[in-house]
Amino acid sequence: MSQDFDPRTGYDEFGVMAPKAYDAILLASFGGPEGQDDVIPFLRNVTRGRGIPDERLEEVATHYRANGGVSPINAQNRALRAALEAELAARDINVPVYWGNRNWAPYVAETVGQMYKEGHRTVLMLSTSAYSGYSSCRQYREDLGVALRETGLEGKLEVDKVRQYFDTPAFVNPFMGGLRDSLDNVRAQLAEAGNPDGEIRIVFVTHSIPISDAQAAGPRDLVAELETDLYSAQHLAVAKAILAGVPEAAGLSHSLVFQSRSGAPHVPWLEPDINDALTEYKGAGVAGVVVVPIGFVSDHMEVLWDLDTEAKDSCAELGLAFHRVPTPGTHADFVSGMVDLVSERLAGSDGNALKPGRDSVAELGPWFDVCRPNCCAKVMRDGSVKPTIAAVDSEVGVPAP
Repeated sequence: MSQDFDPRTGYDEFGVMAPKAYDAILLASFGGPEGQDDVIPFLRNVTRGRGIPDERLEEVATHYRANGGVSPINAQNRALRAALEAELAARDINVPVYWGNRNWAPYVAETVGQMYKEGHRTVLMLSTSAYSGYSSCRQYREDLGVALRETGLEGKLEVDKVRQYFDTPAFVNPFMGGLRDSLDNVRAQLAEAGNPDGEIRIVFVTHSIPISDAQAAGPRDLVAELETDLYSAQHLAVAKAILAGVPEAAGLSHSLVFQSRSGAPHVPWLEPDINDALTEYKGAGVAGVVVVPIGFVSDHMEVLWDLDTEAKDSCAELGLAFHRVPTPGTHADFVSGMVDLVSERLAGSDGNALKPGRDSVAELGPWFDVCRPNCCAKVMRDGSVKPTIAAVDSEVGVPAP
């Protein structure tokens, strides 16, 4: 790979950015309510601009209300931030970690203002989403673009983003150990039920998205070479990499399914839904399933409700043995790998990256540091396109002219 960085842009023809002396890291995430009074205001933030009445939001609110109105995602991000800080300190990397959310406090715009006020000028963002797509990548880049513009920090604060990391050992490896453990668990369940030779299916699952978003994901020249949309292709690549590292899964059937569909019924989303698929598997003679939530970094509400509640209940009704693999969360390999992602972008005293190379164990990786023009673009209802950071056509988050 060429390391002929353009002195004007700071990146090469492959979208790899030259190392920089970043002075802060921004952990960016989705956010979630922290009490019953927060639930509806939070859901209003999530659905802003879509005109959804509170009565319909209350239908989704039941997921949170059943858990005291608290989403686990904020606590998980606090734990991840602390783990990242500890790993950075262990490597003598003296760069502070800030945290900002899209839909709940601490909000990204407030965090950006705090970073600037505290003297930081060159920031590297790490988001809690591994894949390409509008909601999983571009919207985070828009969050920062809008925040810089609204806070008046455009041209004053430089903000880049680490590459999407679906393909990295940091993300893939924790699922391997979890899959081994879950296979043992389901086999034990079947043996106890007197069916030790019952068929087990490995069910890889991710968040469904509108088909239009899936088709818009990624740069057009790359997508043209794929047999499916990029979003699905990246997940299939991760599933393949996980299976390759788990000999105990050899010979077992597997599939990619989706969860958490929302939005208007007439808008097509990626299918099949996990609960529909489970019914199909039962009819085909499957006796137990291992559910692998490869679309998610942590065990947040959609994992706890859609998988640990709804999908688990579906399995109980169908008579299927069930076990769910943990998400990476604060797994040591994940935390270490996230700091590796930072280190491959962070310049040392000699100007070279602290960690040379770009680790990748799945097809389609390593991904770009700097996104292609219109990558994963989504035109708003009013016809506007929001400003983004970390793209070849970015006008915000770049060095002042």
